[in-house]
Amino acid sequence: MPEATLRTLSDPGRTGPASRLSRLAPVHWLALAFLAAALGFAAVAWATGNGFYLRLATEALIFAGLAMSVDLLLGYTGLLSLGQALYFGLGAYVSALVLRDVAPSFWLAMAAALLAGGVAGLIGGVIANRVKGVYFALITFGLAQVAAKSVYNTRALGASDGLIGIPQISIGFGPFSLDTADPLSFFLLVLGLTVAAYAGLAYLMDAPFGRTLAAIRANEKRVPFLGFNAWRYKLAVYVLAACVAALAGALYPMLRGFVSPELMFFETSGNAVITVIVGGVGTLVGPVVGSLLLTALRSVVGSWTEHHLIVVGVIFMLSVIFLRKGLVGALLARLGRRTGQGRATP
Repeated sequence: MPEATLRTLSDPGRTGPASRLSRLAPVHWLALAFLAAALGFAAVAWATGNGFYLRLATEALIFAGLAMSVDLLLGYTGLLSLGQALYFGLGAYVSALVLRDVAPSFWLAMAAALLAGGVAGLIGGVIANRVKGVYFALITFGLAQVAAKSVYNTRALGASDGLIGIPQISIGFGPFSLDTADPLSFFLLVLGLTVAAYAGLAYLMDAPFGRTLAAIRANEKRVPFLGFNAWRYKLAVYVLAACVAALAGALYPMLRGFVSPELMFFETSGNAVITVIVGGVGTLVGPVVGSLLLTALRSVVGSWTEHHLIVVGVIFMLSVIFLRKGLVGALLARLGRRTGQGRATP
């Protein structure tokens, strides 16, 4: 009985598992279309020998992981985090230190980043979830600023110069291996990890855990009457989002060969929030599309003028005014109207 009530509270438009699956089908079709387009792009870039665009696309996918972690909080739970770069930067620094000073092992670096992100997310979640609304956003912003300034002033972490000299590594998959120095191989690896993250998070958000988060977003005060502890669920999703951001950050030094304190600054968190809003809040695939779009725009416009942030700001304002659900959200809403399915986004 609480499960059925929770399903109604989290999404009154749902009538059962069949309607839920049909409602989410357009999202998965868009994700498959994105995967096909990415593979086509990789084939063209490999045929033309253009490693620059492969590296740029890989960076966009890495920051898409950060954007998905923001979407978990904002789109599914209604929590605006302005400091998600804290966990992204933490994952990047932990990965860089492991690769440079411990062992050039991909799996060890990812495991260390995951552990660090989980512990930091637990501590940060306990602190941030003591408040709600705008105060939650300010607390997350403050935590990230403290961490960024601490790293910026720590000479052992390279201070303002960051960490350099991260080695390129070979990643083993049983009898197979790939080299991070190869743009195509590393792009396909990051693409595979992004797809796996999307699939896992999409499944989790459509499970009872995700429906509880949607109920918290809709009416947090009613959730305890259904037998669920809202605070624990918010802490759990905060830790989950921190782990996703940390794993995405762990890939950054493998791509660029260095890390810097700027990865923890507010600009990184702000760009992630803009990416989610432009791509589509509460869709998971929207942040990926938004990250690729904004990364491409920054690269193209940045080659013309140093004021590329003006273009990003204009796109953000236009999205808020005319595309309240973002690019993917608007497309899903249109598909929903054509097929007669109600709501198209979570």
